[in-house]
Amino acid sequence: MPAFASKSRQLRIAAMFLLPNFLGVVTFVIFPVVFSFVLAFTNWDLRRHNAYRNEPIDFVGFDNFMRLLFESDFVRYLGNTLFLMMGIPFAVGGALVAAMLLSQDTRAGGGRAYLYLLAAGVLIASTALLSAVGLGGSGMVLLLTSVGCGILVLGLGGGVTAYRTLFYMPHFTAGVATFLLWKKLYNPQTGPINTALRPVLDATASATNAAPALVSGARWALLGLAGLAFVWVIGRLRRSWADGDLGGGAACLSATAVGVPVGVASAWSFTAGEAWLLWVLAGLAVAVQGAGVVVRGRELRSAGAMSGVGTALVMGLGVMVLMFVLIGLSAVLESLPAMAAEGLEPPNWLTDYHWAKPSLMIMGLWGAIGSNNMLLYLAALTNVPQELYEAADIDGASRLQRFWHVTWPQLAPTTFFIAVMSTIYGLQGGFEMARTMTEGGPAGATTTLSYFIYLEGFETGRLSFAAATAWVLFLIVLALTLINWTFGNKYVND
Repeated sequence: MPAFASKSRQLRIAAMFLLPNFLGVVTFVIFPVVFSFVLAFTNWDLRRHNAYRNEPIDFVGFDNFMRLLFESDFVRYLGNTLFLMMGIPFAVGGALVAAMLLSQDTRAGGGRAYLYLLAAGVLIASTALLSAVGLGGSGMVLLLTSVGCGILVLGLGGGVTAYRTLFYMPHFTAGVATFLLWKKLYNPQTGPINTALRPVLDATASATNAAPALVSGARWALLGLAGLAFVWVIGRLRRSWADGDLGGGAACLSATAVGVPVGVASAWSFTAGEAWLLWVLAGLAVAVQGAGVVVRGRELRSAGAMSGVGTALVMGLGVMVLMFVLIGLSAVLESLPAMAAEGLEPPNWLTDYHWAKPSLMIMGLWGAIGSNNMLLYLAALTNVPQELYEAADIDGASRLQRFWHVTWPQLAPTTFFIAVMSTIYGLQGGFEMARTMTEGGPAGATTTLSYFIYLEGFETGRLSFAAATAWVLFLIVLALTLINWTFGNKYVND
């Protein structure tokens, strides 16, 4: 009996210590979630349901969800969110490259490195003074160049620790302060970005007007690179399928992903003849690789339909984004001669409808390269067994082969975690940037789903509609997370 009383007393004491946390979870997590779920099925609008107009709150069923999908700008703002998420592969790849660079020792021996560091500091200070007294675009270009050289020299003196600090610094800087800084950088008239771009654009306009044929050739060269990327990934899928490392369903899924830019390009910036040419070339590439499958892989088709889908999707989506970039640049070059004839001007970054989203993507990429993803990759790189690298060296593997066959498979669990978390953050994020830098404009170009929920709930007062939007966003996040978990888990296990 005394032992039981002692345990009961310990349980009551433990419950007393846990009670504040339990009440906090119930009050600030469980209750708001349940309340928002109930709220989504009502017509609660602060313009009609308040202390001055006490109208009854009615249950409306799925009316908010139907209106959300068919009568609002939800689909448009979902497209904005997905467009901004196209920067995720570049951010993840940049974090991996940064981690691989920061895993090397960059310190220079002797005291000469510190003399270089001192000279770099003097150079940066001098160019800053030249820019301040009105040297203009040339001074700004010189200043940015000297800062880059100063960072390189800093690594010689401080070693990899200096680089890691510089790369990670944007991540722990206050978000709003960073957004305000970038808003100043993007200023069309006085911002340093446009100040540095003006002499470059003037030289580009002069070169374009002097040799428009070179611009046309560069455009087709970019399209050729996109085509080579398409042919390469189709061939890679065919070889993996023929070797039994990839299932037929996974190969078709990845091939469909890399075919999306071809379809978009044919309806985007090309004439009917050029569009037909693109489709014919893409069809020939698929046909040739398909013939190779029939001839070489007939006896090796032993893999399951979705076997290796993780690897196929990573490769396919990465090449898809690369093709979009190349095709987009070719579209810019197509209209470049007409723009150069009138003179090239730097873009009005945040106030231009077509540049607003890329502006936010550039800023997000700058911050994401040195984020926690870089630290995760740094930790994962230290856990790669050195015996695997030694075996690869004995087999005569190149640096690229060492990365693709040794490093990349060992980083699969880390990449899977980063992909899942980046997808969730990408769907839920964007509010701070839009609120601080553009207020969702111009013309709703940077309004994401999270900012849309804020506008509906806290500016227009339609709380029930905002709650319905939040739950639809939750379902989208849940669905994509389950897809990532299903296919990505197979990739990790492979």
